[in-house]
Amino acid sequence: MIESLKKKLIVSCQAWPGTPFYGDPRLIRAMAESAYNGGAGGIRANGEDDILEIKKNIPLPIIGIYKLPDKGGKTIITPDFESAKKLADAGADIIAIDATIEARPDTEELKQFIHQIKTELGISVMADISNLEEAIRAETSGVDIVATTMAGYTPYTTKTDGPDLDLIESLVKKVKIPVIGEGRFSKPEEVNDAINLRGAHSVVIGTAITAPWEITNRFVRAI
Repeated sequence: MIESLKKKLIVSCQAWPGTPFYGDPRLIRAMAESAYNGGAGGIRANGEDDILEIKKNIPLPIIGIYKLPDKGGKTIITPDFESAKKLADAGADIIAIDATIEARPDTEELKQFIHQIKTELGISVMADISNLEEAIRAETSGVDIVATTMAGYTPYTTKTDGPDLDLIESLVKKVKIPVIGEGRFSKPEEVNDAINLRGAHSVVIGTAITAPWEITNRFVRAI
């Protein structure tokens, strides 16, 4: 499953409160079907309802996430085993978790969480990280993939203008597992750079493809 995503574009098909697509899994399925028709090699989706709907007629691997509050009330990506099980039961092929030190400071708990997902659910785990230290920690904790999803979104990392291509290159050199580029990709040349020059396994794009209001606003700002 992971190998099938190599040098492919993964489209993040999600919606959030206040946007036209939010609350209707059928609209998310239409979004994912559009990505499939355009040649995407995988989908990233949030929650079991959207994944179940996408799985009805879209034959692509799905990276499942669940944005929910953790014990402290902060929303993070797949905070517990219960949420991971719902994703697996819905048909997710890979489960992504927040593996930042900010969200999961206890390395032993991180290891146990990853081990539980892999052994009890029999599914691969992707770690959303923000820097090299977190990627190495995630790899030694047992994840199968690391992704730069959180780079620039933790208090101790800098938000780059566009994707953090230097971080991708550093990860590829330091970890043995596949590295997926994610976060602020908006141009085809950035995807080409990440995969063909920096060595990323694949790239995830969300807003630049699946948020028409944001795409429209880019053109409006140009005027």
